[in-house]
Amino acid sequence: MSKTTRTDTQSPAPHAADSHDLIRVLGARENNLKDVSVEIPKRRLTVFTGVSGSGKSSLVFDTIAAESQRLINETYSAFLQGFMPTLARPEVDVLDGLTTAITVDQQRIGSDPRSTVGTATDVNAMLRILFSRLGKPHIGPPAAYSFNVASVSASGGFTVDRGAERTRTEKVSFSRTGGMCTRCEGRGTVSDIDLTQLYDDSKSLSEDPFTIPTYTGGGWVVRVIAESGFFDPDKPIREYTEKERYDFLHREPTKVKINGVNLTYEGLIPKIQKSFLSKDRESMQPHIRAFVDRAVTFTACPGCDGTRLSELARSSRIDGVNIADACAMEIRDLAEWVRGLDEPSVAPLLTALQHALDSFVEIGLGYLSLDRAAGTLSGGEAQRVKMIRHLGSSLTDVTYVFDEPTIGLHPHDIQRMNDLLLRLRDKGNTVLVVEHKPETIAIADHVVDLGPGAGTAGGTVCFEGTVEGLRASDTVTGRHLDDRAVLKETVRKPTGTLQVRGATANNLRGVDVDIPLGVLCVVTGVAGSGKSSLVHGSIPASEGVVSVDQAPIRGSRRSNPATYTGLLDPIRKAFAKANGVKPALFSANSEGACPTCNGAGVVYTDLGMMAGTATTCEECEGKRFQASVLEYTLGGKDISEVLAMPVTEAEEFFGSGEARTPAAHRILDRLTDVGLGYLTLGQPLTTLSGGERQRLKLATHMGDKGGVYVLDEPTTGLHLADVEQLLGLLDRLVDSGRTVIVIEHHQAVMAHADWIIDLGPGAGHDGGRIVFEGTPADLVAARSTLTGEHLAAYVGA
Repeated sequence: MSKTTRTDTQSPAPHAADSHDLIRVLGARENNLKDVSVEIPKRRLTVFTGVSGSGKSSLVFDTIAAESQRLINETYSAFLQGFMPTLARPEVDVLDGLTTAITVDQQRIGSDPRSTVGTATDVNAMLRILFSRLGKPHIGPPAAYSFNVASVSASGGFTVDRGAERTRTEKVSFSRTGGMCTRCEGRGTVSDIDLTQLYDDSKSLSEDPFTIPTYTGGGWVVRVIAESGFFDPDKPIREYTEKERYDFLHREPTKVKINGVNLTYEGLIPKIQKSFLSKDRESMQPHIRAFVDRAVTFTACPGCDGTRLSELARSSRIDGVNIADACAMEIRDLAEWVRGLDEPSVAPLLTALQHALDSFVEIGLGYLSLDRAAGTLSGGEAQRVKMIRHLGSSLTDVTYVFDEPTIGLHPHDIQRMNDLLLRLRDKGNTVLVVEHKPETIAIADHVVDLGPGAGTAGGTVCFEGTVEGLRASDTVTGRHLDDRAVLKETVRKPTGTLQVRGATANNLRGVDVDIPLGVLCVVTGVAGSGKSSLVHGSIPASEGVVSVDQAPIRGSRRSNPATYTGLLDPIRKAFAKANGVKPALFSANSEGACPTCNGAGVVYTDLGMMAGTATTCEECEGKRFQASVLEYTLGGKDISEVLAMPVTEAEEFFGSGEARTPAAHRILDRLTDVGLGYLTLGQPLTTLSGGERQRLKLATHMGDKGGVYVLDEPTTGLHLADVEQLLGLLDRLVDSGRTVIVIEHHQAVMAHADWIIDLGPGAGHDGGRIVFEGTPADLVAARSTLTGEHLAAYVGA
C-alpha cells in the first residue's frame, strides 16, 4: 500500500470553515450593558472580570449563553417547544459564531428534602443497579434500594366483556418493592413539634390563640378550625376533653360545611407537617424558617437510624457492606471499595461508577458522602458537583460557562480547579469564566474587563486583551490585580472568650477551642475541613448571635431592595401620614397597584411556544401605581419618583427636611455602608448580581440586634476593590463593640484578622482538627499549615 506524498512546498489555502474562530457580540444591551461589542476567541479560556454589578453576568450568561440555549430550543418541533421554557432573544444587535453552551452556575441543587449528592449526580442510580445484581440476599430490582420509592401492594378484579353472556371477572394483583423507610418516608429525620410554640392554651379559639405564621384571627385557616363544630369556640384550649384534644391536634381530614362552603378540616399537627415541614428548610421564607426553628426539632429517624432506607434494603450486602453503608462512606473511600470489586458480569457498570467517583475526588469533593443532603452544599460545592458530569465528556467545540468556580475554595484547592478549566480548554472547548480571583485571572488566554463602576456606572468594556495588558492598564481591575493586603502591625485584644468544648458535628474530632470576643476572628482551612461545622454547629443560635449564611436571597421580579430590606414600610407610613391616607395605597402589590398591569409596570403577553413579550404598561407608563396615588407627595416627590432614586440620593432625601424619616434613613445608611449606594430602590431583585445580593443580605442583617456576627464567606461575588470596602465594614462592626466571626478563604481577610483559627490538615476524615490558633503574623512566621504557606506567599513574607 503506497502513500502519496505532497511535492508542493506552499501551504494550502485556509479552509473556509477555519475562519469561524471568534464569538462576535455587537451592541449588547441586556440589563446595564451599554451597546457592548466584544470578540471572544474560540477554543481559548476567556475570563470576564470587573467590579460587582458591572455587567459580567449580563454579558456572559444573559446574552451569550441565553442566546445559544434559545437557538438550540428552536431546533425542536413546535410541539416539543410547547413543553420547554420560552426564552426571549437577548437585547443585542449581532451574535455570531455561537456554539452549544453548557452553563455551570452557582444555583443551589434542588432543595427537596429527599435530594442527596448521590441522587443529584446519578451515582445512586448506578449503585442501586450494582446492589440489585450482586447484593446477597437478592431482594428485588434497583427500586428496592431507593429511599424515594415506597413498597406498594394491591389486588382486585376487573370484568372482561366478550359479548353477550360472555363476561367474566379476572383477579389481578400488583406489588412493588421499594426501599423507603415507612417511618420517615425517606427523609432520614422525624420531627417533634413543641405545642407551646403553636398556640397559647389559656386562650379560646375566639381569642386568636395561634402563634403560627398565616394563622391569623379572621383568616380561613382559623375559621375552619373555629367553625368546624368540633369545639366550643369560647372554651380555653387547656380545658379540652381528651377527644376534643385529639380532634384539635391529630384528626384525619374530614369534610365540613362553613357558611354553605364545603371545606376540609384536619388536625393541627398533620396540617403543619404538610404545609411547613414538607419543604426543605433552606427554601423557606425567613419568617417561616424562624417559626420552624423555634417550634420543631428534627432527630434521626429511629426506624432507619437516619439512613432513609427500609430494613429490607439494608439487609442486602456486597462483601459485608449494605447500600446505606456505601452511601455513608466518604466518596474517596467508596471509590477504593468499588475498585476492589472484581465481577466480570457487571464490568461496564463498575467502570462507569468508578469514573464518576474518581471525578469527585479529582475535583476536590472526595470528602463528601453520597447521603449528604443536596440542600446543605455550599454554592461552590454545588457548582463543582454539577461539573462532574462534564469532566469525562467526549464533546468538543462546546462553550462552557462558569460563574466564579473558585468560590468556597482554599488557595490550596484553586490550582486544582485551574487545571480542570485548562483541561476542558485543551480538549478544544471554549471556556468562559466570570471570576474575581487573581489566581484564575492569571491563567486566562484572553481577558474582558467590564466597568468602570457598578450598575448605571458600569456596562462598558474597559479592557480587552491579555493578562499582562490588563496588569499594565489603568482600569480598576488592573490597578488592584497585584494588590496584596499587609499584616496588621497591632491586633485588637479580646474582651473575653466563647468556649467550645468537645465539638463533634460532622467530621469534627472532639474539638476544644476558645473563640475570642470583641475582635475580628477568621476561621479558615481547606474545603471540607470542618469550618462551617465548627461555627454553625457549635456556636449556640441565641438571641445575641446574628448569622449570615450563603443561602441565596429569593425574590420575584416584584421584589426590590426597598421591599427586601424592609425600607418600604417606613416610607409608606411617612407618605400615609403626610397625606392622611392608608399606607396600603403606596404598595404596588396592594391597593395602590395600577389595575392594568397589577403593579408590575409591564404587561406580559404569552405567545405559546414563542417567547412571551413584556411591554411597558400604557396606563401607568411603567410607574406601577394608579394615577390617583401619584398625586400624593412627600417632600415634593411621589412614591414612583422615590423608588427610582439611587440609595445615596434617597439617603439625603430622607435625612432632612420635610421627608425626614429616621427609620428609613438607618436602612439606607446600612446599604451605603456595604457599597450599594448606586442601586435604585425599585430595581427588581432578579436583575442584581451575585455580589450585590450578598451585600444586600449583609446590609439587612446588620440591622439585627446582636453582639456576635457570624459571616459565611462574605467575599463571595466581590471584586478585589469591593473586598477593601468589606474590610472597612468589618472593622466598623468590631470597633462598635461587636464580635465578628468570619468563615473565609480570601487571603486579604485573613491578613486583616485579629485572630485566626485554622482547621485541617485535610478534608473530611483527614480534617476536623485545629491545626493553628493565633495571630496572622504568627501563622505566617510558622508556615506550619497549608493556610500559613499560602498566606505567607500572598503577603510576600
